[in-house]
Amino acid sequence: EVQLVESGGGLVQPGGSLRLSCAASGFTFSNYAMSWVRQAPGKGSELVSRISSGGGSTGYAESAKGRFTISRDNAKNTLYLQMNSLKPEDTAVYYCARGWGLYDYRGQGTQVTVSS
Repeated sequence: EVQLVESGGGLVQPGGSLRLSCAASGFTFSNYAMSWVRQAPGKGSELVSRISSGGGSTGYAESAKGRFTISRDNAKNTLYLQMNSLKPEDTAVYYCARGWGLYDYRGQGTQVTVSS
């Protein structure tokens, strides 16, 4: 059974940082590209970032470029998203997803709230 479990969300002030993690199990993690997707209240889902299976290729939404960094540790079956210089508009539920943009599995999400 494919499982993706996100952690690391929380409440942070504007300008702050958070590091999200996603623990993957039930499949060969190193064989799959992975993505982070977010959904803000009342809005559709947005692809934030993606990373190739080996980690050598990454992509970011314009809203995330220069502030977020995606990475992975295939030995630990874990995906990360380092988020710096957070803004109130980054408030959303962040999901880890299996796939390069288009995905077939998604975790339960972790809430990120950016507010003073």
